[in-house]
Amino acid sequence: MNLLRALATVSGMTLLSRILGFVRDFVIARAFGAGLATDAFFVAFKLPNLLRRMFAEGAFSQAFVPILGEYKNKRSVEDTRTLVDHVASLLSMMLFAVTVVGIAAAPLLVWISAPGFSTDAGKFELTVTLTRIAFPYIFFMSLVALAGGLLNSWSRFALPAFTPVLLNLSFIAMALFAAPYFDPPVLALAWAVFIGGLLQMAIQIPALKKISMLPRPTLNWRAAWADPGVRRIATLMGPALIGVSVSQVSLLINTIFASFLKTGSVSWLYYADRLMEFPSGMLGAALGTILLPSLSRYHASENHVEYSRLLDWGLRLTLLLAAPAAVGLAILAVPLIATLFFHGAFAADDVFRTREALVAYTVGLVGLILVKVLAPGFYARQNVKTPVRIALISLTATQVMNLAFVLWVGIGHAGLALSIGLAACLNAAMLYRGLRRLDIYHPQPGWGSFLLKLSLALIVMAAVLWFGMGSEASWLQADFMARGVRLAWLVPLGCGSYFATLWAFGFRLRDFKKRTAV
Repeated sequence: MNLLRALATVSGMTLLSRILGFVRDFVIARAFGAGLATDAFFVAFKLPNLLRRMFAEGAFSQAFVPILGEYKNKRSVEDTRTLVDHVASLLSMMLFAVTVVGIAAAPLLVWISAPGFSTDAGKFELTVTLTRIAFPYIFFMSLVALAGGLLNSWSRFALPAFTPVLLNLSFIAMALFAAPYFDPPVLALAWAVFIGGLLQMAIQIPALKKISMLPRPTLNWRAAWADPGVRRIATLMGPALIGVSVSQVSLLINTIFASFLKTGSVSWLYYADRLMEFPSGMLGAALGTILLPSLSRYHASENHVEYSRLLDWGLRLTLLLAAPAAVGLAILAVPLIATLFFHGAFAADDVFRTREALVAYTVGLVGLILVKVLAPGFYARQNVKTPVRIALISLTATQVMNLAFVLWVGIGHAGLALSIGLAACLNAAMLYRGLRRLDIYHPQPGWGSFLLKLSLALIVMAAVLWFGMGSEASWLQADFMARGVRLAWLVPLGCGSYFATLWAFGFRLRDFKKRTAV
């Protein structure tokens, strides 16, 4: 399969999911507003969603896919099926136990995650009820991660990339049509989480049957745990879990910092982060998803040359696509923020304060996406400790820079965004240095010419966007429709100028085609 086509598929599905996420937020806000009920739901959904990010999509996938790739390349089909059966069996039993405990301990979990709710008995009880309905989401999503790892390893990227869309559709449908039938109506959102997770798991079953890898569960946990492959996955998951937790801890600490700053700082960072999620999700997550299985297979077959070439392909493609995204977001910050958020209570000052955070974030956008390409270079070799150690160093650097930018330089919330961006660049630089020092990655010829042509194309694009944008004040004075129309021609104009310049310099789409590892 062509990796460039796979990237386009995964990125397209991610874009669809992000767009539906905005629709979901709009529908929920319109149906439920902002009050006791929505506060209760967002707290109830926070814990299973956090566990999903840390465990299902993070640590498990990073540990499971490399071992699976090794089995697929070096072992028989039956050995691979046995590994999948044992992993699925043990995972299901553990998750079922966690789910039961989570449902039973919902009052304690709510008290820990939102202690202020305990002063309002009605709000507390509602949050507990919503938590119990939504908690099985972690069970479903961990099995979805297992299925996604299998399908991606067989180069079936489209379906795993599409599954998040189902959760957003579930939210939209339940909020629009089912809420009136629940008492209170907000219960519909908790059931939307449950149904969305179930749908995401169910839709992958036919695809697993098609590749003959549908797990055959067993209750014999001793046999499953005795499997050496299972034990190796469990060993890798420990440090991987720490590594995934680092980003969540960093976000939590940044929120704590922001809570002591000027009122509105948390919101300005949130809205800027929402815009950053588009390129980081579409490129970073997508590239990491398609690279890890092929890198794992090249490592298993000891094809070090193709391993290095694939990393080189990922790095060039990242710079080719992430650099213009960063420049575009920085220049068009006010037009984008004004078009999407400058309505109602969101004032002009909020636009400019959010712009400050977004521009600061863009400093590290390329680094953030490079991490998603460089880290799989270690994960595929079953080396989780090195990227985790680097992530911990980056976390420490982030907090040092937070103190420096907020307390000493005095740039407030923008300093928090800048510290995340610079730490991402540090993370990427250290990962790159590690790959080079361990003789894993060897840059292919032509990097100097590539970077020069890329820089010139970025300058052309930046000039087109800058002069085409006009004054920032004009975007605040225009109505929503006028802003939307201007963006509708300005963004394609900038993209067109960038790729036209690259084409004039000799760049061709066929030059970036790459096949998945067999």
